[in-house]
Amino acid sequence: MLSQRSAGILLHPTSLPSLGGIGDLGPEAYTFADFMARSGLRLWQMLPLSPPGLGNSPYSAISAFAGNPLLISLERLAERGWMEKDRLKKLPSPHGRVNFEETKAVKLPLLQRAAQNFLERGNGDLGRFGEFKRAHAGWLEDFVLFDVMRQVHQGATWSSWPKELARREAEGLHKFGLEYQRELEVERAIQFAIFEQWRALHQYCRQRGIGIVGDVAIFVNYDSADVWRNPDLFFLDENLLPTVVAGVPPDAFSVTGQRWGNPLYRWDVCKARGYHWWTRRMRSTLEMCDIVRLDHFRGFESYWEIPADEPTAVHGKWVKGPCDDLFHALRASLGDLPFIAEDLGLITEEVHALRERLGIPGMKVLQFGFGDPGAHIYLPQNFEPNCVVYTGTHDNDTTAGWWKSSANKEEKRFAANYFGEPTDGMHWAFIRAAFSSVARMAIVPLQDFLGLGSDARMNTPSLSDGNWGWRFKKGALTDALAEKLATLTTVCDRNPQALAADQQGHGEVREDFAA
Repeated sequence: MLSQRSAGILLHPTSLPSLGGIGDLGPEAYTFADFMARSGLRLWQMLPLSPPGLGNSPYSAISAFAGNPLLISLERLAERGWMEKDRLKKLPSPHGRVNFEETKAVKLPLLQRAAQNFLERGNGDLGRFGEFKRAHAGWLEDFVLFDVMRQVHQGATWSSWPKELARREAEGLHKFGLEYQRELEVERAIQFAIFEQWRALHQYCRQRGIGIVGDVAIFVNYDSADVWRNPDLFFLDENLLPTVVAGVPPDAFSVTGQRWGNPLYRWDVCKARGYHWWTRRMRSTLEMCDIVRLDHFRGFESYWEIPADEPTAVHGKWVKGPCDDLFHALRASLGDLPFIAEDLGLITEEVHALRERLGIPGMKVLQFGFGDPGAHIYLPQNFEPNCVVYTGTHDNDTTAGWWKSSANKEEKRFAANYFGEPTDGMHWAFIRAAFSSVARMAIVPLQDFLGLGSDARMNTPSLSDGNWGWRFKKGALTDALAEKLATLTTVCDRNPQALAADQQGHGEVREDFAA
């Protein structure tokens, strides 16, 4: 897929207009895949599918391996006999932003009850459940222990739990496992439901020529099953608290930088163990996705290390990362690495050189191209084919919102001269520039295809609350939009199936995709 000209949509499943207060892996996800196929779009990019932690952010997950229970479709569970269909009538409507706390309060008890029904009644899924537990035991057992312990301790950070649990003493874990064996099995069943529904959707997409672009955050949340299970892989003190944390230094956008707070890896220990945890993590991700976006790629070359007792990122320092060594180990274990490098921000020559040595495409964001002349690296005339162009990302304002309110006067003047005056809106000028560029892949947030304003923004990095809740309206994916996109993907040679059909003289295939 990385070698073909293609185009796609950036849309996290939580943004689908599904029943239950949040987008999920149910009927609306299949409808969306059908829309993509009709439009000639071949890449569906998502954010991490992990269970979110702080601020409901998918980039602050409580596990790098587990799935987000809120993505489970209750409709599909009802179809499988896990729950009664009449319970669906009481679910929140498929309209409006996600209210995460209300959704959790309604959906999580229903999921637990459905899992209990499944375990009590049994059906044809029990055999696959056993296979799932065996295949995923390497992370599943630790995750369900961690998750149930969090519930028992009412969300308290793991390092504050009783010593025998925080330090994973064998006797303490055994006793807890016996006392809460039913709750642990329920959590295993919930994870099974996520992976079963994901497997079915992924297969459906593949049958329609759609690849999934996943997302891996370089760092993990401190309050996660990963750090609890592998404390020796991170810089922690004798009390199991971080000594140094991740972030980025001060820049033009923030005089104090960004203090993310993630614990930093002890890369020397990771290397001594053959990067085993990283290999498991990437193998698990590649089983779920076809291409992986590596968030904060520059951290693999050098990362900003902040003393944990510092309130801001000002007094940090750059520390060398694992560089080529990690990727050589991954390649030796996994083969080809279908990665995209998120190489935005202050990127050094060393970071560019690492990405180029590895042959990984970087990212170009058109919204970034209209500042000073140094920003012109994000404009199409300076692209190389081995890159992925975006109109904007999940961290940007929508393009319509950028044009109306976020862009400054200078940026608007440059953009107006660059694109002229498009009759269908500046967002379509950006889309056409992305699609017609030499970049091998072009990915556009659904908000830009729909021409939505700033109220449809997915994330504002400087805000700690109110992000990740946007959902599009049911009925927004019209036939007219699909036809417009199908024409654009075809004329820009970004629909491999249509192009192959043309070359073979099978025009009816192209017509099917354009229908």
